[in-house]
Amino acid sequence: MVRTIGGTALLSFLAVTAAGCIDSRTEDSRPFLLYDAGHTEAAAPQMAVEPVPPAEPAGDPANTSQPAVLFIAYVATPPDVVDTMLKLAHVMKRDVVYDLGCGDGRIVVRAAKRYGCRAVGYDLDHLRVQEARKNAEDNHVARLVRIEQKDILLADLSEATVVALYLGPELNARLLPQLARLGAGARIVSHDFGLADIPPDKVVEVTSRTDRRIHTIYLWNCPLKTPGQRPEPSP
Repeated sequence: MVRTIGGTALLSFLAVTAAGCIDSRTEDSRPFLLYDAGHTEAAAPQMAVEPVPPAEPAGDPANTSQPAVLFIAYVATPPDVVDTMLKLAHVMKRDVVYDLGCGDGRIVVRAAKRYGCRAVGYDLDHLRVQEARKNAEDNHVARLVRIEQKDILLADLSEATVVALYLGPELNARLLPQLARLGAGARIVSHDFGLADIPPDKVVEVTSRTDRRIHTIYLWNCPLKTPGQRPEPSP
């Protein structure tokens, strides 16, 4: 969902992802972002505005703007959907899994624990960062998992071989310049949302045992295809 705030152009995105947790204040199960880019106002759940400490310095020198974070919409991906995402991305021990907007860190922790790979989670909410770090400690994978408070639009993804997303169509589209620079053989896996007009290589639907909802998972292999190319049939 998108709404405008005031008259000043704010690039404000939310640290929500595939790994987030449930916010009982929202009726929608999907994340939404707030920014002012000339859009008309759309209906959105009523939520308290919560300032968040600024993100760490930019990792991408081409983008020096600092987002004004208004609040965090925090949405969970069920554990069985997490497992399907990692399986679809063919995660292996040699991979480095990045979760952009990692929430409680469940994707990176699960990847490290199940496959023994290294994993990195970024989130703008310092409380979620602390929670994700504790999650890694509690699951004895802190040596494999790095959690940082960071603006994902400025993050350096050059080390990533797998990138997990649960953000929304607008933010996915804004990430395209970074995702397009991923190395050959890297994989991008997104929960419920596509990647602008880039056709996925595979699309899988899974009904979660947790919420009984059908979840759609998209997979792209890098280098990304051009618009108009057909995806592979799902198995």
